[in-house]
Amino acid sequence: MADTVFPPDLVQAQREWHRTYARLAAEPAHAALLRRRLLWLSARLFWHPYWRTAPGRSPAARVELRRQARAVQNPRSERPG
Repeated sequence: MADTVFPPDLVQAQREWHRTYARLAAEPAHAALLRRRLLWLSARLFWHPYWRTAPGRSPAARVELRRQARAVQNPRSERPG
């Protein structure tokens, strides 16, 4: 599944979700705003048209999307040992 190509807007939304989640952990003073953002991004991710395509129907596709989004944010985390 590592060769899966996701639409750029889907990968971007997943990256934004990860960043927002990290900010929520680091900035509890802005919790309400960040939670609303997470909810909006979650809905955007969940209802993306990609999931209605054949490659998107696999549960592994959602896992791969998260893995690829993290790899783009932190390229060193994907390098072997």
